Amino acid sequence: MVYDKPFLVWWGLLLFLCKLGSRRQLDYELRAGGQTVLANVNRLAGTHQESLPCHDTLDHFLGHVGDRALAVLRREMVRRLIRMRALESSRLLGRYVMLLDGTGFVVFNHRHCPRCLEQKTGGHTLYLHPVLEAKLATPEGLVLSLGTEHIENPLPPHESNLASYETIKQDCELKAFSRLAPHIKADFPQMRLCLSGDALYACGRAIQTCKDNGWDYVFTFKQGQMPAVWQEFQALLALSPQNTRRVLGAQGLQQVYRWVTGLTYTDDQGREHTFDAIECQETHDGNTKTFAWITCMKVTDRNVVAIATRGGRNRWKIENEGFNTQKNGGYNLEHAYAFSPMHLKAFYCLLQIAHMILQLVEKGSLLRKLAHKHGKTVVKLFGSIRNIARRLRDCLRFRIIPPDACDPAAAARIQIRFDSS
Repeated sequence: MVYDKPFLVWWGLLLFLCKLGSRRQLDYELRAGGQTVLANVNRLAGTHQESLPCHDTLDHFLGHVGDRALAVLRREMVRRLIRMRALESSRLLGRYVMLLDGTGFVVFNHRHCPRCLEQKTGGHTLYLHPVLEAKLATPEGLVLSLGTEHIENPLPPHESNLASYETIKQDCELKAFSRLAPHIKADFPQMRLCLSGDALYACGRAIQTCKDNGWDYVFTFKQGQMPAVWQEFQALLALSPQNTRRVLGAQGLQQVYRWVTGLTYTDDQGREHTFDAIECQETHDGNTKTFAWITCMKVTDRNVVAIATRGGRNRWKIENEGFNTQKNGGYNLEHAYAFSPMHLKAFYCLLQIAHMILQLVEKGSLLRKLAHKHGKTVVKLFGSIRNIARRLRDCLRFRIIPPDACDPAAAARIQIRFDSS
């Protein structure tokens, strides 16, 4: 049987949209659903297939397609959202906020491939395949994947000579960022971006990369990162009492923002960088926490809160709404959906696209309108976010998607609206 590419792409997306957990469940949960599932996937893909594929067919297909073609699909989806101005509320001072962070992907107890990273723990060696993600963040809680760079070692001079790994320095998140940045710039050349990252990125390499690409940044600032600059920052805070703003929040929350402008730093390559730094002391129920960031944006009394909250503290969304959801919310990110490195990357990209689609469904206006008819919120109507995926699976198995739901002309008139409350 020969299957059309759009049909197989949708078949792969349904693995994650229905949160099946493993590739084999496609056969048990959907392929066994018979003609209703077949008709629905045909309608989604605009095809006329006569049978449903098995999970091995999907794996074989992704081995030929790879992750690059799927990354193009992801890029076009984000571009479409930007063109239809669905993400305008996510701008910080006119810039889209791009979150950066690395996370674990799959782990093996044996060397999986020549590109595995090694981690020795308790006398045992683990072989890792982490990834670096760039995600677009919005006030509504969306975290949309813009780009991915797999953190992996370069191939040794002779691929079969694994002993040569002893002489190769392992890949890392900052090196991966240097590789990812040109791809993001090529995919979104006109997009005004503000990068948000943890203290790892408060260094010359990351700052210079932002300069080279015309991006702004807000990076977490800690005492151990650029220690001389940190000492200068603390000293100048005491000499700049006019750079203070106090904010009273709900339930007794108190925030004091202080900032210093024009800090300079010379990195290990002799490049000089100038930036502003912000400190936020937050007190609630007698407990005080302190946060700090550096940014190339000019900090003033009018924008300090926006830069600190939407540019700095929103960085946690990539871990909470992003990685944590993908690992524990039914997507099963850390499951090895395949063993070939190329296949693994393709499944990873499919997962990111499916997560994007489900976020648009979960936080969009259609489900809110449905829940409103019943006098409930979306979560109370369905019981949980994960139940939405179960309902989707049941609908594919027992109901036929109406023709007008897949009409491109009708879809062009749909406007996506999100709830930030």
